[in-house]
Amino acid sequence: FLTLTSWDNMKVAFLHPDLGLGGAERLVVDAAVELVQQGHHVDMYTAYYDPGRCFEETRTGGFSVTVAGSWFPRHIGGKLMALCAYIRCMLVALHIAISAKTRYDVVIVDQVSVVIPLLKLLTKSKVLFYCHFPDMLLAQRKSLLKKLYRAPLDWAEQTTTGWADHILVNSHFTAGVFAQTFTRLAARGVQPDVLYPAVPVPSQQSLQAASSGWREALGAELAGFVDAGGPVVLSINRFERKKDIGLAVRALAELRARGGEGTRVRLVVAGGYDVRVRENVEHLRELQQLVAELQLGGLVAFLPSFSDAQRSALLAAAALVVYTPQHEHFGIVPIEAMAAGKPVLACRSGGPTESIADGETGLLCDPTPAAFAAALDRLLKSNAAEAARMGKAARARVEAMFSRPAFGSTLDGYVCSLAAGKKAAAAAKAE
Repeated sequence: FLTLTSWDNMKVAFLHPDLGLGGAERLVVDAAVELVQQGHHVDMYTAYYDPGRCFEETRTGGFSVTVAGSWFPRHIGGKLMALCAYIRCMLVALHIAISAKTRYDVVIVDQVSVVIPLLKLLTKSKVLFYCHFPDMLLAQRKSLLKKLYRAPLDWAEQTTTGWADHILVNSHFTAGVFAQTFTRLAARGVQPDVLYPAVPVPSQQSLQAASSGWREALGAELAGFVDAGGPVVLSINRFERKKDIGLAVRALAELRARGGEGTRVRLVVAGGYDVRVRENVEHLRELQQLVAELQLGGLVAFLPSFSDAQRSALLAAAALVVYTPQHEHFGIVPIEAMAAGKPVLACRSGGPTESIADGETGLLCDPTPAAFAAALDRLLKSNAAEAARMGKAARARVEAMFSRPAFGSTLDGYVCSLAAGKKAAAAAKAE
């Protein structure tokens, strides 16, 4: 990669659909912050942004946030959400091309690839596409009508992804899925590079401060729940059915059925929650009903839409973190937990098999309540020395593989390489 000072102060734009509190948002915010720290001018464009429900760095990270296309609806009668997202993002792309005062060297796009041809045709920017996971694999097709609706969207996703000047994915697992899904691109020899997401690694002083001050950060009610008895297990995920948070609830019931110390364990379920998203509202209600059905009242606490300070406090107070999604593309939560020195229990599939060293920084197991309960029992019975060893190994793994400085330096290399190609092409055309 080029790291020449001649490419300092490049102009970089990000186009992201909805700047909320999910893992994809965490990645683009971290990427923007790191590129700012590399000396570049960075602007973020999105179709939705709520300053009261966002990552703090969107306010303090040194880059602007511009909202465009928000007037177009997110759905039509609760339907056509993917099509509406495509249109909203295309409106954002048109704003960048027509209304933005800055002309960008590179535009970084993620999640919605249909904007790439617009950016390529209407601007002189190079486009870097970060593929979290093929969207076509996330959509259900239970009816003929839904299949007909998705067919042109799926074709557009693969075709427009191929327009990007460079493609990155978040894990080797996703790289394999990319090749199996986008067969036309694979036939052309299009191979994405892997750039793991990253997290900030808190200092020991920060961890000690969180350990001593988590009660104040959580507030009286939640702090009282954590203080009420035995060890606390923490689940962090968006309130979506595909995250399988119910697995953690059922594993707790299974653990209690085994008797002994397992009857003292409690669970905190925290995660991204948006009242505008019907699934978030419905799934939280479903989980609350599951808790009641399993007679776990008083043993499970829910914390939707928590702050960064509450996240740090929960990680400090918890004995370990449980991560329930299967075939997750990467999963930012496990490395956040490991950075805080906490062991992680996750399914033996997808990205966590790359981030978690099984038996060293946590455990990987089958996605069943019995398997999770057995793994919880094993981790919670570990002595203090074993827990400290695992926590130390977890932090060391994050520092080596998933730190933000390493992520930022690698991303900067890709961006500089694209900008160098753009300037070289312009120079050749001028000749």
